Amino acid sequence: MSAYPGWPDDQESHGTPSGGSAATPDTTERNVGVVVHAIPAAALVVSAGTLGFVASLVIYLMYKDKGEFARRQAANSLNIQITTLIYLVISALLMLVLIGFVLYPLVIVVAVVLHVLGAVRSSNGVWWNPPLTPRFVK
Repeated sequence: MSAYPGWPDDQESHGTPSGGSAATPDTTERNVGVVVHAIPAAALVVSAGTLGFVASLVIYLMYKDKGEFARRQAANSLNIQITTLIYLVISALLMLVLIGFVLYPLVIVVAVVLHVLGAVRSSNGVWWNPPLTPRFVK
């Protein structure tokens, strides 16, 4: 029994489509899950935040039909990137008052950390929803 009412008993069941425990995805789907998080993370770092969204969108369109786990991880990656894009635009506007120069790199670091967590969870076959990220794409 979970310590918190309404929360799943174990981490494996968190975020599954049915809310209960799901079968562990096969190796191909787990590898796709790692790729859909690793490529946007690398693109974020290389392009200072500008290409991560494009990478996630292209990957989502390529892998959305490769299985439920792969589609869910691709959607998570795209959701992280949409949220990152929103925060980067806000940070760019806040550069007029100098606080944006601190926030811009912070947003990129947080997004990369979320992608690394997503890649690790995907490689373990864990159904996962990233924290601090609204689900724009389901």
